[in-house]
Amino acid sequence: MPLIPLDIPAGIYRNGTDFQSNGRWRDANLVRWVDNTMRPMGGWRTRSSNAANAQIRGMKTWVTNNNLRFIAGGTYNKLYAWNETGVRYDITPTSFTAGRADAVAFTGFGGGLYGGYAYGVARPDTVRIQPATSWALDTWGEYLVGCTEDDGKLYEWQLNTSNPAAVIANAPTGNRSMVVTEERFLFALGAGGNPRKVQWCDRENNTTWTPAATNEAGDLELNTSGQIMKGVKVRGQTLILTSTDAHAANYIGPPYVYGIERVGTSCGLAANEAVAVVDAGAFWMGPHAFYSYTGSLVQEVPSDVADHVFNDINRAQISKAFAVTNSNYGEIFWFYPSAEATENDRYCVYNYIENTWYIGSLPRTAGVDRGAFRSPIWADASNYKIYEHDIGFDYGTLSPFVESGPIVIGSGDTVVSVTEMIPDEKTQGDVNVTFKTRFYPNGTERDYGPFNMSTPTSMRFTGRQFRMRINAVSLGDWRVGVNRLDIVSGGRR
Repeated sequence: MPLIPLDIPAGIYRNGTDFQSNGRWRDANLVRWVDNTMRPMGGWRTRSSNAANAQIRGMKTWVTNNNLRFIAGGTYNKLYAWNETGVRYDITPTSFTAGRADAVAFTGFGGGLYGGYAYGVARPDTVRIQPATSWALDTWGEYLVGCTEDDGKLYEWQLNTSNPAAVIANAPTGNRSMVVTEERFLFALGAGGNPRKVQWCDRENNTTWTPAATNEAGDLELNTSGQIMKGVKVRGQTLILTSTDAHAANYIGPPYVYGIERVGTSCGLAANEAVAVVDAGAFWMGPHAFYSYTGSLVQEVPSDVADHVFNDINRAQISKAFAVTNSNYGEIFWFYPSAEATENDRYCVYNYIENTWYIGSLPRTAGVDRGAFRSPIWADASNYKIYEHDIGFDYGTLSPFVESGPIVIGSGDTVVSVTEMIPDEKTQGDVNVTFKTRFYPNGTERDYGPFNMSTPTSMRFTGRQFRMRINAVSLGDWRVGVNRLDIVSGGRR
């Protein structure tokens, strides 16, 4: 037979059964596709040896008027700032009330009487889960502003490294979140303990919150059955996401100042920080699907990995999930805790430029895209350090790999024998390949390899279906395209 090209489409497909990923990539880690070519993600290096005291949940980077650069990150009980050289400053407000490192709810294993419910059946939804504490951080000019749901106060840090952040005078308390709009209003979300109230200060004056004929302060209450979780700036609007729906706030000027309309239903946000904004719009993770808003109405984003993600997520700790962009490659990452983990240990990625998805395992708790700094900056889950990402190819103890779903050649009942592969690799020797064969979808799987890539690569295996696994064996910027197999015989078994 002639050479058979293994022209596998870019991205991961992980919905349904194993065999439904026939002819697609099914599993991966630290691998991306650019222009339909597989390559490794970049590695990471420590940005600062001065780590936080706990998992960082909420980050912000910015440049001051004096061209100084800062990174801010908040934990459940602290707020920190790092300068551009890595020096850490504790800027925790003196009046700050600590929250929770983990979500708290007694509904998991051990909750209730033994034998009270059938094995595998979810318990009644009668207990409110208190989410892990996360920070909403933004900039008011060159100053940092922030808020946590558990503390409820609005704080501002005015860049003096000797002084902590302080409560914003006259601002409402009991807030769930905050955001600074494009028009330079500070929105207090869930203001005053009302989970549906949006209250804003006077324009350019975050200490004036009482409406008057001489200012533009005001408030509105959302018509929603949910509670406000997050606000983000999108082009020309402020998008407010609740636990059940989405609302767009538009500046209309005095006397009403802002008008708010609902732009999506049944599209609630899964976690406070699980939304990212790019030029194309806002993208977020809901409890069971992904959504986008591009300026008109919310739409569900079809996902090739949704089945894998939403059936393998620890819903008791889903409040720790967060989104971060990598604009260099048009990617949005969502990090989340897998079903057997209590901390973020896995991720999925949507490449909104190439409309592809991929997955992997990496413990990160917060992050920001490049901007004030040359590289994306993400926070580690275990040692609480912050790293520069997409730097070199050092992955610690991890290694990039990708594995296909079952590949069937011919009609599906043909047994094929492979004796040779002609690899399509930019720099041969940076990766190796293993083949795993079966005669039936649920039959015994046999491994062949790993084979070091050469032109050609000699090998011998037989099966009705096989999967291919590519492993990185060197720390380099390798590329893999369309490999070809030499099949010398076929028959039935």
